[in-house]
Amino acid sequence: MSDAWTWTYVDAEGNAMAGDELVTTAFPSQSDAENWFGESWHDLTDLGVDAVNLFHEGALVYGPMSLRAAE
Repeated sequence: MSDAWTWTYVDAEGNAMAGDELVTTAFPSQSDAENWFGESWHDLTDLGVDAVNLFHEGALVYGPMSLRAAE
């Protein structure tokens, strides 16, 4: 895929997470990836995800971005 935007997931201890329930699909644009995240972040927290990272073509764009509520 020529323009791949992907998410990675981190648990509360800072460990990378993987599993069938976590989306590993590449998105065609940053906007598509962020729109999916905006609709899905509650589900991710239910799966134990504590933070996410956004990558473009394998390079970190931003993250880790916490999914915890601001205190």
